[in-house]
Amino acid sequence: MGSLKAGLAQGWYRFSHRMSPPVFIGSALCVIGFCIFGGFYTATASDAFSQLQQAISRTFGWYYALIVTLFVIFTLWLLVSPYAKLRLGPPDSRPDFSYRAWFAMLFSAGMGTGLVFWGVAEPLYHHANPFLAEGGTPEAAKEAMRYTFFHWGLHPWAIYILFGASIAYFHFRHELPLAPRSILHPLIGRHINGPIGHGVDILCTVGTLLGVATSLGLGAMQINSGLAQYLDLPQQTSVQVAIIGLITLVATLSVISGISAGIRRLSLINLSLAFGLMLFVFFAGETIYILETLVGSLGMYLQKLPEMSLWVEYTENTDWQTSWTMFYWGWWISWSPFVGVFVARISRGRTLREFILSVMLAPTLVTFVWLSVFGGSAIHIELFGSGGLGEVVQEDVSLSLHALLGELPLAGVTMMVATLVIVLFFITSSDSGSLVDDMVTSGGHPNPPRAQRVFWAVSEGAVAAILLIVGGLRALQDASISLGFVMSFLLIAICLALYRALRSERPLTRADSQAQFATMPWSQRSSGSEKHRS
Repeated sequence: MGSLKAGLAQGWYRFSHRMSPPVFIGSALCVIGFCIFGGFYTATASDAFSQLQQAISRTFGWYYALIVTLFVIFTLWLLVSPYAKLRLGPPDSRPDFSYRAWFAMLFSAGMGTGLVFWGVAEPLYHHANPFLAEGGTPEAAKEAMRYTFFHWGLHPWAIYILFGASIAYFHFRHELPLAPRSILHPLIGRHINGPIGHGVDILCTVGTLLGVATSLGLGAMQINSGLAQYLDLPQQTSVQVAIIGLITLVATLSVISGISAGIRRLSLINLSLAFGLMLFVFFAGETIYILETLVGSLGMYLQKLPEMSLWVEYTENTDWQTSWTMFYWGWWISWSPFVGVFVARISRGRTLREFILSVMLAPTLVTFVWLSVFGGSAIHIELFGSGGLGEVVQEDVSLSLHALLGELPLAGVTMMVATLVIVLFFITSSDSGSLVDDMVTSGGHPNPPRAQRVFWAVSEGAVAAILLIVGGLRALQDASISLGFVMSFLLIAICLALYRALRSERPLTRADSQAQFATMPWSQRSSGSEKHRS
């Protein structure tokens, strides 16, 4: 009996010795409350959260348009400011990961799952039902690609940068916890360790878990649809729950293994498969048309960027902007703590300019190429080919990617690869989200206990499976997006806090940088040591 008590005591210590009880317990209770409401009162919760999300988008659409544009402007100012040479860490620190591994992880966590899901579907939606053009026409095709670029371009990555760069700056340079509360330090000082800091961490933890759980549930439906194309598997809830269980198991093993051994390797494998699939579609499809779509859409995007950024639908009584642009802005803001904390965790040693260029411009360019290859190929089939993809998307959006691949050679092989890419993207999102929740609920420790990692990874899968069974996923999605409105004020505070903190720094001159580099050992001058304990 004594050995059993000792074992239980030791197990509890391993689980809780780095825990922040107010944040952990508060986050767990909030998630349980959301699940009970969404699971047992599904219709009421769905209506309530849906109406709340739509009301926010309609009433505060002007606010979203203005504030997200200001976030882009502030991020670009950081890029060219005298503080851009500051390192996210001590002056002699160097990156823990190579560019390739770093980019693979931030892209997989940032929006890889969304691009696979919407890369074909959104251009087809806009092509069939555009706001400013006649559906199904060449003008509608141009508008479709322009607005798809807009929704997935600079704006979401600017939002992620504000959160990620701020947390990385305050943690690695000022040794504050790797948690959202730290970004408020220049504004409220030591009070970040009180109720305000706990509340911010709880909000971000709950938002991360709800967002990842929703994606797991919706992703299981897409994977089930893909498997049904070439395997004798029915499209039903039991299969989707099994898929969630498999993803959760692999994600748990990955997050236990740590960043270098687990998340980094899966992200690299996934990015290689995704780029291989993209290259196949590029060469097997209408290559010239894809290149024309990329260049032409990029030109229209850059020309119309200020107009699209500040455009508010006040002369027409439609829900197009509410359903698309404002939905996306709320979604990106609600995901910013998840992506921001994770990207901050893997960005020690980068300069602020390097961070912004790599997290904003490089993923945006890759995103545009992806959308041109998959979205452009789908629109070409609608305009000049057999057509029919638009009807598939209208009936079941989860089939859009597989429907496109079915029009190209080697459909059976590419559909299997696409399904594997989807699975891996959801695994990397799940393990990254679990790690973020672990770090935040453990007081901002960069290497939280493994027992807590298992708890949050399993919790995400359990929430997704339960709400998939009872039909509460849509309510959970609307709830997580509605949290984006509250988080937008946190992002405003981030801008103020980061500006105040940077003004206290001495901007690095070119001479400072050259002197710092000259005194550095040759072994440290290359980027990325890949030596990182996790």
